[in-house]
Amino acid sequence: MAWAPGMARAARRIATAAALGGGGLTALGATAYGLLIAEGLLARKAIGRPHGLDGPPSDGTYGGGFSGEPLRMAMLGDSTSVGLGTTDRSHTPGVLLANGLAAVAERPVRLLVAGVSGAPSAALADQVDLALAMEPDLAVIFVGANDIITQTLPAVAVRHLAKAVRRLRAAEAEVVVGTCPDLGTVLPIAQPLRWVTRRWSRQLAAAQTVAVVDAGGRTVSFADVLGPEFATNPAEMFGPDGFHPSDRGYAQAAYAVLPSVCAALGLWPEPRPARGEAPQPIYLAAATAAEEPGTEVTPTRVDGRATGLHGKWATLFRRRLGETLNDA
Repeated sequence: MAWAPGMARAARRIATAAALGGGGLTALGATAYGLLIAEGLLARKAIGRPHGLDGPPSDGTYGGGFSGEPLRMAMLGDSTSVGLGTTDRSHTPGVLLANGLAAVAERPVRLLVAGVSGAPSAALADQVDLALAMEPDLAVIFVGANDIITQTLPAVAVRHLAKAVRRLRAAEAEVVVGTCPDLGTVLPIAQPLRWVTRRWSRQLAAAQTVAVVDAGGRTVSFADVLGPEFATNPAEMFGPDGFHPSDRGYAQAAYAVLPSVCAALGLWPEPRPARGEAPQPIYLAAATAAEEPGTEVTPTRVDGRATGLHGKWATLFRRRLGETLNDA
């Protein structure tokens, strides 16, 4: 992809606006601020807590038809990491990923779900403690929505996420992060709050990508929660509260992440980047991924160097579950 220095600078502004604390409520007038608070209270009332606060217990070993030492996988993050709203553990993203990983690796997978409903990025430290106790081969993190809901300063949220990734990488665990979904697709959130949350969500997702790649992990963009189906078919993709995904919605999220999970463990050969997906500065890659659901961003090298004139190099992959090992 050809890019100009001006494009890189624009992307850097998008990706770092959140990390520097920009784009927040402090930039709004008092009247607008009060309106957003009122809309937020209405949204919370409309969403409610029809599922309680816990997903179905999902810890265990999956892929029982395979032999060998189990791969160890930890699931961290917020309510989406525990599958809040599902009633059968087989429909939670952790179990879907564990079963998919077992099938590709032809080995059992031991799953630990350390995520907690309602958790912002600041809560990741305790979750990482639990995950490290199992000496994970892989950690998958779904986080960001509660940072938007609680109006956490993006700089604070990103700092906690980066620290979590670094701790996991220091323990030699591969890390895949599903970035903040676009809360502007959530129907109980009315305008103008929906527009503002969309902007914040995508800025936070871009900043998360920069931080995670810098810390040695890779990200998968959840953008508008992985596709237009959530906007055009909300009755099937969202659960009864209109906020958390349905079984089908969780499946779509898990299957978007699965190829990146397998690639992180060396089980899925890295594809040759398609045209327009050549290495590019991390800020440009992050800004692009924040707008394109299902896009993976991973660190790379150009001429043997990890960093160029405009920052670290990264590669965008638009993986598809239907890829085969021969196609990759």
